[in-house]
Amino acid sequence: MRVHRKKPKEFNRQAQSARIETILLYGTFGLLMFGPVAFGAVEPWSTFVLEAGAALLTGLWLSKQFLDRELTIEWNPLFLPMAGFGFLILVQIVFGASAYLHDTISGAMLYCAYAMLCFMAAQSLLRSSQARKIAVMLALYGFAIAALALLQGIAPNGKLFWVRQPTMGGAIYGPYVNHNHYAGLMEMLVPIPLVLSLTRLIGDRERVAAGVAAAIMVGTIFLSGSRGGMLAIFVELAVFAGVLLRQQKTFRIAVSVVAFAVVLVSVLTWLGGKELTTRVSSISTEARTELSGGMRLSIDRDALHMFRSKPILGWGLGAFPVIYPQYRSFYTNFFVNEAHNDYLQLLCEMGLLGFGTMVWFLIVLYRTALRQIGNWMSDVSSAVTLACTLGFTGILVHSLLDFNLQIPANAALFYVLCTLAAAPPLLQRSRKRRPASTEREEVMPASEVV
Repeated sequence: MRVHRKKPKEFNRQAQSARIETILLYGTFGLLMFGPVAFGAVEPWSTFVLEAGAALLTGLWLSKQFLDRELTIEWNPLFLPMAGFGFLILVQIVFGASAYLHDTISGAMLYCAYAMLCFMAAQSLLRSSQARKIAVMLALYGFAIAALALLQGIAPNGKLFWVRQPTMGGAIYGPYVNHNHYAGLMEMLVPIPLVLSLTRLIGDRERVAAGVAAAIMVGTIFLSGSRGGMLAIFVELAVFAGVLLRQQKTFRIAVSVVAFAVVLVSVLTWLGGKELTTRVSSISTEARTELSGGMRLSIDRDALHMFRSKPILGWGLGAFPVIYPQYRSFYTNFFVNEAHNDYLQLLCEMGLLGFGTMVWFLIVLYRTALRQIGNWMSDVSSAVTLACTLGFTGILVHSLLDFNLQIPANAALFYVLCTLAAAPPLLQRSRKRRPASTEREEVMPASEVV
């Protein structure tokens, strides 16, 4: 029997393909981590980096398919509603249904970048070993951003990173001009170390470190003063508590939950103090003010009037700030560029058809994700699904009160988390030993094989 050895060209081709696969994995999540550091990727230069980076990664993926001499696509059930939403945007552009074509085209390019990042995440994150590394990386990243926010809270100077002066002011917290958007980022990142701290996927020391990191990250949401963020994290923790109650109760979990609560309260008491107490106590007063005719409620009413004018296909993606002044019912010196409610803005810009596509997206997402949570304490795929589900659930709650999904950095991370939650189970490395005879045949010199 002859031994067929791989040709040098074929070996080089496979090595290059493997290198590209690694670049795709870390490039995708590196781009997601770039967005928040670049002030949410809301400025033209950072938005361009996000879009160009997503296009470059897609080009690399195509080159990998060429090297592999086959087209392999990992399917995800969310691809269909994503394609449906893209088709509606295309209809607005081609048939002139947008009130401001330039902004709709710009928005379409941004959504293409989101779609490419989701596609790259689905094609590159395939193994449980990869998921462990990415989870640790994102947990460390979230903790670093939270630590930065704490330092800025201790020694603020009204500038981003103590250097960049915002052109239009804002409630700075962390790398964001708007504290609500910082809270939105943390809502998506907190579940990663939180879930890790209660699994059996890492060692005891790593679990303790993950729990402390999660507590500090949650603490910064309260310290940021974001009411929507506080509500969203309460919902996330309540959902997680419900998941824990369904699992077998153990003394270790009880101790972990108590330790998490102690660290969280300690951080809030030490760093928040009187300011946090004042902010929390003012929530009910501010809420009554909004309900009695505050700006956000007025914007919501005006947005509904906008929707009634074009209920089927909307005014066009990205056209809200251009059309809204015609429907504004109150006086203000501020430029209202978003609806402060992602659902209402979607209705205004994409109409009932776009809103229906979102409902389709969410039904498929939750139906798929809830089936895959399973034994999350010992299974990597289930733990990834649970962490992602908690993260995007928080943003969906927060979107009732703010516009996190209009911030490119937060929106990109949200859509990728949704994609990972709906993805098929990750591949796990087989630990079965091969038969001894097979092992001997593999190490036997070629000259001795007959």
